[in-house]
Amino acid sequence: MNAKHCLSALFLSAALGLLLLLPTLAPAAGFLDFLDPSTKEGKMLSGAKSVLSSSQQLDYKSERIIGENLAIEGLRRYGMPVQNQKLQHYVNLVGLSVAMNSPRPDIPYRFVVLDSGVQNAFACPGGIIFVTSALMQTVQSESQLAGILAHEVAHVAHRHALKSIQRSQFFSGVGQITAANMKGDKGAQFESMIGDLQNVLFDKGLDQNMEFEADATAMETTYRTGYNPAGLMESLQALQRLEASSPNKKGSWFSTHPPLASRIAKNQAQLKKYPDAASLAVLADRYKSQAR
Repeated sequence: MNAKHCLSALFLSAALGLLLLLPTLAPAAGFLDFLDPSTKEGKMLSGAKSVLSSSQQLDYKSERIIGENLAIEGLRRYGMPVQNQKLQHYVNLVGLSVAMNSPRPDIPYRFVVLDSGVQNAFACPGGIIFVTSALMQTVQSESQLAGILAHEVAHVAHRHALKSIQRSQFFSGVGQITAANMKGDKGAQFESMIGDLQNVLFDKGLDQNMEFEADATAMETTYRTGYNPAGLMESLQALQRLEASSPNKKGSWFSTHPPLASRIAKNQAQLKKYPDAASLAVLADRYKSQAR
C-alpha cells in the first residue's frame, strides 16, 4: 500500500474510531423539515424553484430542491428513518469519508437509513442518499457498506438522475425558471419532470451504462479512501444469493438495477487494477458492532 493509501487508511481509522466520542446525529435532520408545509423549508417546495435549461449547468440550489422533492417521495414509499442515532451517525461517517474522495466532494451529502424490508439504496440529486435497513442487514462489513454508499455518491457526482430526464419538455426552451414564471404550463411541466424522476429512481431504474459507471467510480472511490474495493462486489454477490428467494422485488435493487451477474463480472475485471486491494480496510467486526 503506497503512502497515499496509508494516509487515507489512517484518517479513516482515526475518524471512525472517534465515533462513540462524537455527538449523536439526529436521523434525517434538516430535510425532514420539507415534510412540514408551515416551515421555511416546506414553503421552498411550493415557492421559488430556480432551474436552468439543459444547455447550461444546473445550479446546485436547484439540483438540491429537485432532490428534496424526490427524497420526500422516497420516505413515502420506503418508510421513515430508523430511530437509531448511533446507526445513522455511523452510516453518515462512512458515507462522508467516501464522498470526500469522490469526483464531487464539494457539496453537502446526507445519508439516511430507512426502516424498510426492501433491499435497496438510492440517491437523490443534490446529495441525499438512502439505504434501507434490509440492505444494512445483508451487508457484512464496513468495506461493503462503503462500496454501496460510494456507488450512490457516484450517481450524484455524475448527475445521472438529471441526465436521465434532460430531454424532458420542462428543460426545453428555458433560460431560467423563477417563482414569477413557475405557473401555467411550466409549473405543470415541472411537476411532470418530478414524476418522471420518481419513475426513474423508484420504478424503472437508471440506464444500465450509468449503473456500470457508478460501480466503476465507487470502486475507485473506496480504493482512494483506504477500503478494499472488492467490498462493492461482495455486497452484489450477497444480493445475488438473496435474489431467487426475495419475496418482494418491486422497487428493490433487483428491479431497479442491471442484472447482478453482469455487474459482478465487470467489478471482478476492474478489481485487477488494484493489486494491493487485499491489504486495505474491510472492518467486518466494526461494522457488526456499530450497525447491528
